Amino acid sequence: MKTPEKQNKKPKKEKIIYIDDGSTVVDMSALDESKRLFKKKDPDKRPRPKVIEHLKTYFESVKVMILPMLVVIGLISVAFFLLWLLMGGFQSLF
Repeated sequence: MKTPEKQNKKPKKEKIIYIDDGSTVVDMSALDESKRLFKKKDPDKRPRPKVIEHLKTYFESVKVMILPMLVVIGLISVAFFLLWLLMGGFQSLF
């Protein structure tokens, strides 16, 4: 039998503390009292987003990204046109 000095002492695991900064919206109704696990009696009752909600989120994100995307495409087009003019431009057409 091993003596207590020879037994490998495992270091205690550091407990992770999660801090809610309020940046996300979460439905906490499916959690039990300990706020860690979903209730065991209703594991499949978690709220699922519907297709309409997915589409709404997608189009809202596209609406936010469309202007920067068009600006970048415009800048690339202008750079290409300027390089085309420097390399000969209209002389190559005729």
